[in-house]
Amino acid sequence: MNKLNKVSIFGYGAGDAANNLAFTTATMFLLVYYTDVAGISAAAAGTLLLTVRIFDAFSDVFAGRLVDRAFSQRFGKFRPFIMFGSIPLLLLSVASFSIPQIGETGMLLYAYVTYAALGLAYSLVNIPYGSLAGAMTQDAGERAKLGSARMVGALLVSSALGIFVAPLIKPGVNLQAVFTTITLVFVVIGAALYFFTFLTAKERVHRSVPKVSFSQSMATLKTNRPLLMLCLSSFLFLTGYMAMSSVQLYYLRDVLGRLDLYALLSIIQLVVTLALAPLMPRLVRKFGKKTIYVAAGAFAIVGGAIVFFAPAAMLWFGFAGLLLSMLGVMAVNIVVWALEADTVEYGEWKTGVRTEGITYALFSFTRKTGQAVGGALAAYALAIGGYKSGATHSAESLQAIQFAAGALPAIMTILAVAVMSKYKLTDALHERIVREIAARRSAAVQHPEMEASLK
Repeated sequence: MNKLNKVSIFGYGAGDAANNLAFTTATMFLLVYYTDVAGISAAAAGTLLLTVRIFDAFSDVFAGRLVDRAFSQRFGKFRPFIMFGSIPLLLLSVASFSIPQIGETGMLLYAYVTYAALGLAYSLVNIPYGSLAGAMTQDAGERAKLGSARMVGALLVSSALGIFVAPLIKPGVNLQAVFTTITLVFVVIGAALYFFTFLTAKERVHRSVPKVSFSQSMATLKTNRPLLMLCLSSFLFLTGYMAMSSVQLYYLRDVLGRLDLYALLSIIQLVVTLALAPLMPRLVRKFGKKTIYVAAGAFAIVGGAIVFFAPAAMLWFGFAGLLLSMLGVMAVNIVVWALEADTVEYGEWKTGVRTEGITYALFSFTRKTGQAVGGALAAYALAIGGYKSGATHSAESLQAIQFAAGALPAIMTILAVAVMSKYKLTDALHERIVREIAARRSAAVQHPEMEASLK
């Protein structure tokens, strides 16, 4: 069933490494850049992140429809977007971290425009990239491998950022020069990674309808209950995760007083991910993706509670909570992409039409909405706590950081797991659906008029 070679799997993982040169750099450092470099207030930065990320979520829907309508006989549906959209995306990342000193209003306007443009460019690359996994294979184990490769690619980048960049975010350093240099280097590295993905990660799954109409897209979404439940759970989970991610640096630097632990945290995350990636396909085959999602969520909940309640003096206890929370996040982020790909087959089973583009777009829309809300809530928590760059931190500001890094992620993950506990598209049901779709295709080959009726 569509077994993938190692080069294809590595190539797919390289694509998310490239994605995260823009995406993770923004999620990890853009709030810090806005408040500590550009001088934008925490409240204004929070509103900016919320507004632009919601716009970005709608950009995903636009990109999904564009992808469903596109098809190249030579390159397929998805790879042309990855190839030709990559350079504009990477250059816009440079622009987002290069705010000129043109007055408070001018800087804020520049930040809105560049970040919105970055989000649109990311949608036009990431939606095709995410949709590509469902078109490469229908096998649950192979999709878990793609999810693992994707997670490894993303973690290699985020670990490099944590090890080499985060320790530089301290008083007295020319942070503007740091961010400009790094984002320019990422243009070169990212372009090479995207090109490798373009050459190696190819579509293999048959589609009876190459170009999908708007009515066919909507019909798929209306009947795809598993997709809607997965979207809701991901929205809740990403709200908490993005809050934690946005203030993780603040937690280590200001609450625990150990910014140097950011590098250690990144190294541990990388080692755990590299160990987890080859293990995850076997765990999926033994326990199923839903079970792993729920169990991983429990780890994240416990870790978040520790981060919130641990006194600053209990340094290693708080750090252990952060590690436990991140372990749960990593496991969820591996299986969630395979879960999304499964909903493509569910939609095809219901309607007879594969709609990877709009399916992934809706999934990404809800995830990005969660990211928008989570990032904004983190910034608002800092503002409510009275956070000011360079100032001596009050007990209230430190408590606000702990709330955003621990309590908020734990609460949102509890809600996400509660939704996922009702999820009905098990691995066994998915296997039956794939067999029935294959039988339909076989019948359509024998009776071409059946396939023609779907177009």
